[in-house]
Amino acid sequence: MTQLISTLTALGAALRDRLRDARDDPERGSLSVEQVIITVALIGIAIALVAVIANAVSSRSAEIQ
Repeated sequence: MTQLISTLTALGAALRDRLRDARDDPERGSLSVEQVIITVALIGIAIALVAVIANAVSSRSAEIQ
């Protein structure tokens, strides 16, 4: 029983420390948000580029036939 209490106490202290660290550093995770925004923008640009190329290829192939 003492081992269980000791383990739970250690886990609780570790959780408390992690929560305290996360609260003290409000900028934590901002790099991840920036990376997500940049990635979404690049994916949008890539999709638009593929659409433009597909449209150009379709119009050129229609002219050939």
